[in-house]
Amino acid sequence: MSEGAPADVGGEFEEKVGELRGRRRRNLEMGGSEKIAKQHERGKLTARERIDLLFDPGTFVEFGLLAHQQSLRGNPVDPPEKTPADGVITGHGLVDGRQVWVIAYDFTVMAGSMGAVGESFKTTRVRELALRYRKPIVWLLDSAGARIQEAAGSTFAGSGQLFYDQVQMSGVIPQVAAMLGPCAAGTAYIPGLADFVPMVKGTASMSLGGARLVKAATGEDVTDHDMGGSQVHCYESGVGDNEVENDADCIAAVRRFLSYLPPSNLEPPPWQPADDPGDRNVEGLEKLVPASPRATYDVRKVVQRIVDKDSWFEIKPTWAKNLVIGLARMAGHPIGVVANQPMSKGGILDVDAADKAARFIRLCDAFNVPLVYLMDVPGFLVGSGVEKEGIIRHGAKMLYATSEATVPKVTVVMRKAYGAGYFVMCGKGYGPDLIVAWPFAEISVMGPEGAVNIIFNKVVEASDNPEATRAELVAKIRESISPYVAAAWAMIDDVIEPAETRRVIVQALEQARSKKLDRPWRKHGNIPV
Repeated sequence: MSEGAPADVGGEFEEKVGELRGRRRRNLEMGGSEKIAKQHERGKLTARERIDLLFDPGTFVEFGLLAHQQSLRGNPVDPPEKTPADGVITGHGLVDGRQVWVIAYDFTVMAGSMGAVGESFKTTRVRELALRYRKPIVWLLDSAGARIQEAAGSTFAGSGQLFYDQVQMSGVIPQVAAMLGPCAAGTAYIPGLADFVPMVKGTASMSLGGARLVKAATGEDVTDHDMGGSQVHCYESGVGDNEVENDADCIAAVRRFLSYLPPSNLEPPPWQPADDPGDRNVEGLEKLVPASPRATYDVRKVVQRIVDKDSWFEIKPTWAKNLVIGLARMAGHPIGVVANQPMSKGGILDVDAADKAARFIRLCDAFNVPLVYLMDVPGFLVGSGVEKEGIIRHGAKMLYATSEATVPKVTVVMRKAYGAGYFVMCGKGYGPDLIVAWPFAEISVMGPEGAVNIIFNKVVEASDNPEATRAELVAKIRESISPYVAAAWAMIDDVIEPAETRRVIVQALEQARSKKLDRPWRKHGNIPV
């Protein structure tokens, strides 16, 4: 002790440090052991356990640990310990060595509800810093929504900044909304605006109104999961992306998704060393894809064979299954894949498939991820039903997204390339940096059978042998739509063997890596939403 210092300074210092440690300890426990046990009984991890899985060990830095609910309209908060960290954990850490920001609602504290302190100050600050530093942001969602006792009055008006901020971040930094529990009302728009939305089967749900509110407002008696569980949003609505089995799988999906994207739109996607040679021939593709345009096959097997080994990460696998989208790597570089799926509806494009593609194409374009189109498309679904659903408007979204994308684009016509499906799958007029076809590809306004029915219907009917005449005409039209006709007109860049597909794509992406397009200035286009 220095000369002249008060005799009790050491004790006072230790007392203050002890108080700090006690406050930290209490808030780190969040809702306490009983509520944590209940969380585990539901098959869920706590917010802090989820954060431990999300970040590289020892890298998480928390902001706002000592925050708690404040009094509103003269109502006392007794005791302050009732809402440790105000029910939401915020901060940043490293995911595979790269900085990521997090907002994790903790269901053990007032059901993870959005309080005034947590929402208006803590999460707002994290969103501001993530955007300032151009780093990804992840929401770990397990929340009953707005804390009604705090938001019922005029303070509600300030909470909408969350969605405004999400719109400002869109296309600038990756946004992930991991659905790990309920997500009602206010929090439900977070996944609606996010880039990736994995959902835990059986525990996650999202809806604009919870079951009790729906019962009061409409009289409908329904559970949160029946109304908005993963079986609804990953299979029917398309709001959810990937259904996963548990919290650990959900966090693993988040980490994997982020591994393909750059921290922001100002950087290239992260390259990883690959043991898989870029010039590798892919033997046997012609056995996976039958030459007959009517035969089915699983296009995902083709994708897995041509991309780097174990790099395929499918997105929205259970919704609009007639189109396959996902992220992968080729020669270590991330790519986005858009592929028609003959196993579902013959690969024809409909309303949901167009929406699925448009959203994904814009994601890849926003974050500098090259696009590979694997085309085997019989066109768009027709009929009065889909016209009433707005097939023209929805199809135009995909057309718009493909036209707008300025990242490197490579198109492989594997088999069918009919009608407007050819356009939206990045046909010749839509800026592909390379467009090639396999030897049994067919490029036409429609298939030969349909063309005969329209053009030569009277000729067939007047024939002595209609079936033979029809077959002869179909064969002639098939010859006229072969890839060699397109190649002769230089409407495609080459006809390749299926085994050459990987090498050709890798070479094309390498040549286009420095691509730069100058477009006319505009504030923004008017996408047909």
